[in-house]
Amino acid sequence: MRTGLDVLQSAGFAPLKGRRVGVLAHASSVNVDLVHITDLLIEAGVDLRVRMGPEHGIGGAAQDMEPVESEEAPSVPVISLYGQSEENLRPPRDVLDDIDVLVADLQDVGSRYYTYAATLRYCMEDCAQAGVTVMVLDRPNPINGMSMEGPLIQADLRSFVGAYRVPVRHGLTIGELAIMAKLEGVDADVQVIKMDGWLRDMWYDQTGLNWLMPSPNMPTLDTATVYPGACLLEATNLSEGRGTARPFELLGAPWLRAKALCLELSQSQIPGASFRPLIFRPTFQKHVGENCHGIQTHVTDRSVLSPFQVGLLFLQAARRQNPEKFAWRSDSYEFVTDYPAIDLLTGSGKVRDIIENDGDAADLRSSWQADLANFAEERKRYLLYPEVDQCKSPS
Repeated sequence: MRTGLDVLQSAGFAPLKGRRVGVLAHASSVNVDLVHITDLLIEAGVDLRVRMGPEHGIGGAAQDMEPVESEEAPSVPVISLYGQSEENLRPPRDVLDDIDVLVADLQDVGSRYYTYAATLRYCMEDCAQAGVTVMVLDRPNPINGMSMEGPLIQADLRSFVGAYRVPVRHGLTIGELAIMAKLEGVDADVQVIKMDGWLRDMWYDQTGLNWLMPSPNMPTLDTATVYPGACLLEATNLSEGRGTARPFELLGAPWLRAKALCLELSQSQIPGASFRPLIFRPTFQKHVGENCHGIQTHVTDRSVLSPFQVGLLFLQAARRQNPEKFAWRSDSYEFVTDYPAIDLLTGSGKVRDIIENDGDAADLRSSWQADLANFAEERKRYLLYPEVDQCKSPS
């Protein structure tokens, strides 16, 4: 199969010739031969005026929520769209005034929280005001384009980690999210360069493409597979495994009892996953240098795995073990201070309430099934690639 970048390159970048071009890209924005889009555009003689980088920077070196500075360069300057404040999440108007088209080539991971799709939407909004065309080079949803899971987001909880009204696991490509934004009223001139040969039921390792880390803590497809649930730990004082070789697969804290956690999760009989008790020591971020007791999630059947369910049950079990030491994140999260981080991630206060009151997570999961069914119908308007079968919903 070919990504949108490969398709555009095969056309000799003809749609960009004679136009002033900006590019929104990161470290994974490469063609099938692993050549970065910036080099390809320059080699093709495209009038490249500016490069823009999302969270983690255009080179992908910055950690999560680490501000990245814009930089002047001898050839093409780099504008950071993840700086010190919320205002820095958007491209400067004077930069947009110097281009005719913004080419966006970003590898998403299929989860609502992952911020690259939000950056794309913000750019679409500002490009609409500036009269700049947005050309989106589509890439695969690595955890397939069919499976959906989790609640939709309340309107008042839209944020940088929830810019679209989609489930936590949405089954869309980044090009389809751009179409969604357009149909929701973002009045930008949007052109999506579709992939060639991608099927909705494909996982990334079935595409023939090399896995390239789209962000520093997304080293493997296994990471992306468990991320829709494990990312919830960012909203707590529990470690989501950052600072280890297996981020989001390793979950724990210094005060937890690993074997008891593992037993409880195993007794839940979550399809497609097995759990192993272990001790890990993060080298940075939460609990740096401390022994964290917890679990490693092993994916045994990704086709039936419900990663969001794993995240919910882990939070519930961890708080039940030690409610005195368990805590929700209380400081600013992605520039938002008005709502708890857990509400921003889950899309409502329901998850927080069910965990604080030791309620039944099964009841919570059943509460969003109607929304998922409605979304499965609604999403058909956004699809650029035909459905292989009826959309799957793990939970």
